[in-house]
Amino acid sequence: MIRTGCTENRTMDADLGDLTSFIAVAKARGFRDAARVSGTSASTLSEAVRRLETRLGVRLLHRMTRSVTPTEAGAELITRLTPAFGEVGAAL
Repeated sequence: MIRTGCTENRTMDADLGDLTSFIAVAKARGFRDAARVSGTSASTLSEAVRRLETRLGVRLLHRMTRSVTPTEAGAELITRLTPAFGEVGAAL
């Protein structure tokens, strides 16, 4: 079993949470719809996506008045994450 420090675990948890939030918003094409589906607030999802964008140094979503669409970088990230998250789900 691999053991990591508590700080590393919290960072990984936050990273995974932010990635999950990003995917939820992109899939729902909006923060409010993603919030309804995920049972959290739109502002919580927005903050998670903002943190992820800051950490990666790239904009992941085009935010418009009534919709959200992935940027090129966001679409590429979704393409790479989807199979990985599927594998995690299958493992669990």
